[in-house]
Amino acid sequence: MTIRFAPSMLVACLAATGANAAGPVIYTTNPIPAVEAVQAVIQEKAGLSTGIITGGSGVLLRRVEAEKAAPQGDVFWSSSANTMGAFKEVLEPYSSPELEAVPKELRVADDYFQPANVHVVTLMVNADQLNGATAPTDWKDLADPAWKGRIILPDPANSSTGYTIVWGLSKLLDGPTYKALVSNLVVSSSSSAVPKGVAMGEYAAGITFETNSYSYVDGGQTEISIVYPSSGTFTTPEYAALIKGAPAGEAARKAIDALLSREAQIELLKVAFRRPSRTDIQVSDYVKLPELASIKVFRIDEEEAARGRDAFLTEWAALPKAGSSK
Repeated sequence: MTIRFAPSMLVACLAATGANAAGPVIYTTNPIPAVEAVQAVIQEKAGLSTGIITGGSGVLLRRVEAEKAAPQGDVFWSSSANTMGAFKEVLEPYSSPELEAVPKELRVADDYFQPANVHVVTLMVNADQLNGATAPTDWKDLADPAWKGRIILPDPANSSTGYTIVWGLSKLLDGPTYKALVSNLVVSSSSSAVPKGVAMGEYAAGITFETNSYSYVDGGQTEISIVYPSSGTFTTPEYAALIKGAPAGEAARKAIDALLSREAQIELLKVAFRRPSRTDIQVSDYVKLPELASIKVFRIDEEEAARGRDAFLTEWAALPKAGSSK
Protein backbone atom coordinates (compact mmCIF):
# COMPACT_ATOMS: atom_id res chain seq x y z
CA MET A 1 0.00 0.00 0.00
CA THR A 2 1.37 3.43 -0.89
CA ILE A 3 0.14 6.57 0.87
CA ARG A 4 1.29 10.15 0.42
CA PHE A 5 2.36 11.36 3.84
CA ALA A 6 3.71 14.81 3.03
CA PRO A 7 5.01 16.59 -0.10
CA SER A 8 8.59 15.45 0.54
CA MET A 9 7.83 12.02 2.00
CA LEU A 10 6.32 8.73 0.98
CA VAL A 11 4.99 6.08 3.30
CA ALA A 12 5.11 2.56 1.89
CA CYS A 13 4.09 -0.02 4.47
CA LEU A 14 4.16 -3.76 4.11
CA ALA A 15 1.35 -5.38 6.06
CA ALA A 16 2.25 -8.29 8.32
CA THR A 17 1.36 -11.67 6.93
CA GLY A 18 0.67 -15.06 8.49
CA ALA A 19 1.97 -15.35 12.03
CA ASN A 20 4.45 -12.49 11.66
CA ALA A 21 3.85 -9.52 13.94
CA ALA A 22 4.02 -5.97 12.64
CA GLY A 23 7.67 -5.06 12.32
CA PRO A 24 9.75 -1.92 12.81
CA VAL A 25 9.26 1.37 11.00
CA ILE A 26 12.34 2.51 9.08
CA TYR A 27 12.96 6.16 8.23
CA THR A 28 15.13 6.03 5.12
CA THR A 29 16.78 8.25 2.54
CA ASN A 30 17.27 5.34 0.14
CA PRO A 31 15.66 4.80 -3.29
CA ILE A 32 12.89 2.27 -3.78
CA PRO A 33 15.06 -0.55 -5.27
CA ALA A 34 17.42 -0.37 -2.27
CA VAL A 35 14.54 -0.26 0.19
CA GLU A 36 12.79 -3.24 -1.39
CA ALA A 37 16.02 -5.27 -1.40
CA VAL A 38 16.54 -4.67 2.32
CA GLN A 39 12.89 -5.28 3.16
CA ALA A 40 13.15 -8.69 1.51
CA VAL A 41 16.27 -9.63 3.50
CA ILE A 42 14.73 -8.45 6.79
CA GLN A 43 11.63 -10.52 6.01
CA GLU A 44 13.69 -13.61 5.16
CA LYS A 45 16.28 -13.39 7.96
CA ALA A 46 14.20 -11.94 10.80
CA GLY A 47 10.62 -12.78 9.80
CA LEU A 48 9.66 -9.11 10.05
CA SER A 49 7.64 -6.91 7.77
CA THR A 50 8.66 -3.26 7.79
CA GLY A 51 7.02 0.12 7.49
CA ILE A 52 8.94 2.64 5.42
CA ILE A 53 8.99 6.44 5.49
CA THR A 54 11.27 8.12 2.94
CA GLY A 55 12.73 11.59 2.72
CA GLY A 56 15.96 13.58 2.79
CA SER A 57 18.41 12.88 5.62
CA GLY A 58 18.14 16.33 7.18
CA VAL A 59 14.36 16.29 7.01
CA LEU A 60 14.05 12.81 8.53
CA LEU A 61 16.58 13.41 11.29
CA ARG A 62 14.82 16.61 12.29
CA ARG A 63 11.59 14.62 12.35
CA VAL A 64 13.18 12.04 14.68
CA GLU A 65 14.31 14.93 16.87
CA ALA A 66 10.81 16.42 16.91
CA GLU A 67 9.33 13.03 17.90
CA LYS A 68 11.82 12.28 20.69
CA ALA A 69 9.20 12.49 23.44
CA ALA A 70 7.12 9.84 21.68
CA PRO A 71 9.16 8.10 18.93
CA GLN A 72 7.20 6.95 15.89
CA GLY A 73 10.09 5.27 14.05
CA ASP A 74 12.53 2.51 15.01
CA VAL A 75 15.46 2.66 12.60
CA PHE A 76 17.03 5.52 10.65
CA TRP A 77 18.80 4.45 7.42
CA SER A 78 20.98 6.20 6.33
CA SER A 79 23.28 9.22 6.37
CA SER A 80 26.90 10.19 6.92
CA ALA A 81 28.45 10.52 10.38
CA ASN A 82 29.08 14.21 9.69
CA THR A 83 25.32 14.70 9.63
CA MET A 84 24.15 12.06 12.11
CA GLY A 85 26.65 13.28 14.71
CA ALA A 86 24.48 16.33 15.30
CA PHE A 87 21.54 14.08 16.26
CA LYS A 88 23.20 11.60 18.67
CA GLU A 89 20.87 12.50 21.51
CA VAL A 90 17.92 10.93 19.67
CA LEU A 91 19.83 7.80 18.59
CA GLU A 92 20.74 4.73 20.63
CA PRO A 93 24.07 2.83 20.51
CA TYR A 94 23.93 -0.76 19.33
CA SER A 95 26.86 -3.14 18.88
CA SER A 96 25.37 -5.51 16.34
CA PRO A 97 27.12 -8.90 16.02
CA GLU A 98 27.37 -8.21 12.27
CA LEU A 99 29.92 -5.47 13.00
CA GLU A 100 32.57 -8.17 13.39
CA ALA A 101 32.83 -8.17 9.58
CA VAL A 102 33.25 -4.36 9.39
CA PRO A 103 36.67 -2.64 9.58
CA LYS A 104 37.28 -0.83 12.85
CA GLU A 105 37.99 2.43 11.06
CA LEU A 106 34.40 2.55 9.78
CA ARG A 107 32.89 2.15 13.24
CA VAL A 108 32.11 5.11 15.48
CA ALA A 109 32.66 5.41 19.23
CA ASP A 110 30.14 3.40 21.25
CA ASP A 111 28.54 2.17 17.99
CA TYR A 112 26.04 5.02 17.99
CA PHE A 113 25.59 4.32 14.26
CA GLN A 114 26.20 1.15 12.24
CA PRO A 115 28.09 1.39 8.90
CA ALA A 116 25.78 0.03 6.21
CA ASN A 117 27.83 0.87 3.11
CA VAL A 118 30.55 3.18 1.79
CA HIS A 119 30.02 6.01 -0.68
CA VAL A 120 32.50 7.57 -3.10
CA VAL A 121 31.99 11.15 -4.33
CA THR A 122 32.21 11.40 -8.13
CA LEU A 123 31.65 13.79 -10.99
CA MET A 124 28.82 12.67 -13.25
CA VAL A 125 29.35 14.07 -16.74
CA ASN A 126 27.01 14.20 -19.74
CA ALA A 127 29.20 14.25 -22.88
CA ASP A 128 26.28 15.49 -25.00
CA GLN A 129 26.18 18.71 -22.97
CA LEU A 130 29.88 19.61 -23.11
CA ASN A 131 29.40 21.72 -26.26
CA GLY A 132 32.92 21.00 -27.47
CA ALA A 133 34.57 21.58 -24.11
CA THR A 134 36.98 19.06 -22.63
CA ALA A 135 35.44 16.82 -19.99
CA PRO A 136 36.66 17.70 -16.49
CA THR A 137 39.24 15.42 -14.91
CA ASP A 138 39.70 17.23 -11.61
CA TRP A 139 37.87 19.54 -9.21
CA LYS A 140 39.86 22.60 -10.24
CA ASP A 141 38.50 22.29 -13.80
CA LEU A 142 35.04 23.14 -12.47
CA ALA A 143 36.28 26.47 -11.06
CA ASP A 144 36.54 27.86 -14.60
CA PRO A 145 33.85 30.52 -15.25
CA ALA A 146 32.82 28.54 -18.37
CA TRP A 147 31.08 26.09 -15.99
CA LYS A 148 28.87 28.70 -14.35
CA GLY A 149 25.32 27.32 -14.00
CA ARG A 150 26.25 24.01 -15.63
CA ILE A 151 27.01 21.97 -12.48
CA ILE A 152 24.36 20.75 -10.05
CA LEU A 153 24.89 19.76 -6.43
CA PRO A 154 22.53 18.69 -3.60
CA ASP A 155 21.86 21.24 -0.86
CA PRO A 156 24.26 20.49 2.03
CA ALA A 157 21.78 21.86 4.57
CA ASN A 158 19.29 19.09 3.75
CA SER A 159 21.46 16.35 2.27
CA SER A 160 24.33 14.43 3.84
CA THR A 161 25.57 13.85 0.28
CA GLY A 162 25.78 17.58 -0.30
CA TYR A 163 27.39 18.24 3.07
CA THR A 164 30.05 15.57 2.53
CA ILE A 165 30.85 17.06 -0.88
CA VAL A 166 31.20 20.71 0.07
CA TRP A 167 32.99 20.00 3.36
CA GLY A 168 35.49 17.82 1.49
CA LEU A 169 35.99 20.41 -1.25
CA SER A 170 36.61 23.12 1.33
CA LYS A 171 39.44 21.01 2.77
CA LEU A 172 40.96 19.74 -0.47
CA LEU A 173 40.98 22.99 -2.47
CA ASP A 174 42.64 26.31 -1.73
CA GLY A 175 40.25 29.11 -0.74
CA PRO A 176 40.02 30.98 -4.07
CA THR A 177 39.53 27.78 -6.09
CA TYR A 178 36.87 26.54 -3.67
CA LYS A 179 34.93 29.80 -3.83
CA ALA A 180 35.23 29.94 -7.62
CA LEU A 181 33.85 26.40 -7.91
CA VAL A 182 30.99 27.17 -5.53
CA SER A 183 30.09 30.27 -7.55
CA ASN A 184 29.48 28.00 -10.57
CA LEU A 185 27.11 25.63 -8.76
CA VAL A 186 23.36 25.26 -9.04
CA VAL A 187 22.09 23.93 -5.71
CA SER A 188 19.22 21.47 -5.72
CA SER A 189 16.87 20.92 -2.79
CA SER A 190 16.64 17.26 -3.81
CA SER A 191 19.59 14.85 -3.91
CA SER A 192 17.84 12.70 -6.53
CA ALA A 193 17.45 15.72 -8.83
CA VAL A 194 21.23 15.87 -9.32
CA PRO A 195 21.78 12.63 -11.31
CA LYS A 196 18.40 13.04 -12.99
CA GLY A 197 19.27 16.54 -14.14
CA VAL A 198 22.57 15.39 -15.67
CA ALA A 199 21.03 12.28 -17.23
CA MET A 200 18.25 14.34 -18.83
CA GLY A 201 20.73 16.87 -20.24
CA GLU A 202 19.70 19.78 -18.04
CA TYR A 203 23.25 20.06 -16.70
CA ALA A 204 26.64 19.11 -18.10
CA ALA A 205 27.91 17.81 -14.77
CA GLY A 206 26.73 16.88 -11.31
CA ILE A 207 28.57 16.16 -8.08
CA THR A 208 27.05 13.16 -6.40
CA PHE A 209 27.78 9.75 -4.93
CA GLU A 210 29.10 7.01 -7.21
CA THR A 211 25.99 4.88 -6.67
CA ASN A 212 23.80 7.60 -8.21
CA SER A 213 26.07 8.09 -11.22
CA TYR A 214 26.59 4.40 -11.94
CA SER A 215 22.90 3.58 -12.13
CA TYR A 216 22.69 5.56 -15.40
CA VAL A 217 25.87 4.02 -16.81
CA ASP A 218 24.55 0.57 -15.93
CA GLY A 219 21.24 1.54 -17.53
CA GLY A 220 22.93 2.04 -20.92
CA GLN A 221 23.28 5.83 -21.19
CA THR A 222 26.59 5.88 -23.06
CA GLU A 223 26.81 9.69 -22.93
CA ILE A 224 27.13 9.49 -19.13
CA SER A 225 30.53 8.93 -17.56
CA ILE A 226 31.85 8.77 -14.01
CA VAL A 227 34.94 10.83 -13.19
CA TYR A 228 37.11 10.12 -10.16
CA PRO A 229 39.00 13.45 -9.79
CA SER A 230 42.74 13.16 -10.24
CA SER A 231 43.66 15.12 -7.10
CA GLY A 232 41.53 12.82 -5.01
CA THR A 233 37.95 12.39 -3.95
CA PHE A 234 36.10 11.67 -0.73
CA THR A 235 34.63 8.54 0.71
CA THR A 236 32.12 8.43 3.49
CA PRO A 237 30.50 5.50 5.26
CA GLU A 238 26.73 5.66 5.32
CA TYR A 239 25.18 4.65 8.61
CA ALA A 240 22.01 3.17 10.00
CA ALA A 241 21.00 3.73 13.61
CA LEU A 242 18.49 2.74 16.24
CA ILE A 243 16.14 5.53 17.19
CA LYS A 244 16.21 6.06 20.95
CA GLY A 245 13.11 4.57 22.55
CA ALA A 246 12.26 2.64 19.39
CA PRO A 247 8.71 1.29 19.84
CA ALA A 248 9.58 -2.03 18.15
CA GLY A 249 12.28 -2.80 20.72
CA GLU A 250 14.16 -6.02 19.94
CA ALA A 251 12.61 -6.19 16.47
CA ALA A 252 14.38 -2.94 15.61
CA ARG A 253 17.73 -4.50 16.56
CA LYS A 254 16.98 -7.54 14.40
CA ALA A 255 16.26 -5.21 11.49
CA ILE A 256 19.67 -3.55 11.97
CA ASP A 257 21.35 -6.99 12.07
CA ALA A 258 19.66 -7.97 8.80
CA LEU A 259 20.58 -4.66 7.18
CA LEU A 260 24.25 -5.21 8.03
CA SER A 261 24.27 -8.85 6.94
CA ARG A 262 26.31 -10.13 4.02
CA GLU A 263 23.09 -11.04 2.18
CA ALA A 264 21.69 -7.52 2.45
CA GLN A 265 24.93 -5.84 1.44
CA ILE A 266 25.33 -8.05 -1.62
CA GLU A 267 21.76 -7.26 -2.67
CA LEU A 268 22.36 -3.54 -2.14
CA LEU A 269 25.49 -3.75 -4.29
CA LYS A 270 23.71 -5.59 -7.11
CA VAL A 271 20.48 -3.60 -7.04
CA ALA A 272 21.56 -0.12 -5.90
CA PHE A 273 25.35 -0.20 -6.47
CA ARG A 274 26.17 0.50 -2.81
CA ARG A 275 29.73 -0.40 -1.87
CA PRO A 276 29.59 -2.75 1.16
CA SER A 277 30.99 -1.83 4.54
CA ARG A 278 31.87 -5.50 5.11
CA THR A 279 35.27 -6.94 4.23
CA ASP A 280 33.94 -10.30 2.99
CA ILE A 281 32.45 -8.98 -0.29
CA GLN A 282 34.45 -8.32 -3.49
CA VAL A 283 32.79 -5.46 -5.38
CA SER A 284 34.01 -6.50 -8.84
CA ASP A 285 32.36 -9.91 -8.44
CA TYR A 286 28.97 -8.23 -8.78
CA VAL A 287 29.28 -4.88 -10.62
CA LYS A 288 31.65 -3.13 -13.01
CA LEU A 289 33.05 -0.65 -10.52
CA PRO A 290 36.72 -0.18 -9.62
CA GLU A 291 37.91 -1.60 -6.33
CA LEU A 292 38.25 1.10 -3.70
CA ALA A 293 42.00 0.52 -3.42
CA SER A 294 42.44 1.84 -6.99
CA ILE A 295 40.75 5.20 -6.28
CA LYS A 296 42.76 8.14 -4.93
CA VAL A 297 41.07 9.18 -1.69
CA PHE A 298 41.50 12.43 0.21
CA ARG A 299 40.73 11.69 3.84
CA ILE A 300 38.30 13.93 5.68
CA ASP A 301 37.64 14.06 9.40
CA GLU A 302 34.00 13.06 9.90
CA GLU A 303 34.00 14.06 13.57
CA GLU A 304 35.36 17.51 12.76
CA ALA A 305 32.73 17.82 10.02
CA ALA A 306 29.98 16.96 12.51
CA ARG A 307 31.27 19.40 15.15
CA GLY A 308 31.63 22.23 12.66
CA ARG A 309 28.37 21.62 10.81
CA ASP A 310 26.37 24.67 11.91
CA ALA A 311 29.20 27.17 11.48
CA PHE A 312 30.18 25.68 8.12
CA LEU A 313 26.64 25.82 6.77
CA THR A 314 26.36 29.46 7.82
CA GLU A 315 29.51 30.25 5.84
CA TRP A 316 28.26 28.15 2.92
CA ALA A 317 24.95 30.04 2.80
CA ALA A 318 26.80 33.34 2.46
CA LEU A 319 28.87 32.24 -0.57
CA PRO A 320 27.67 33.39 -4.04
CA LYS A 321 26.30 30.59 -6.24
CA ALA A 322 24.99 30.28 -9.78
CA GLY A 323 21.42 29.49 -8.70
CA SER A 324 19.07 27.01 -7.14
CA SER A 325 16.80 24.30 -8.46
CA LYS A 326 13.96 22.21 -7.08
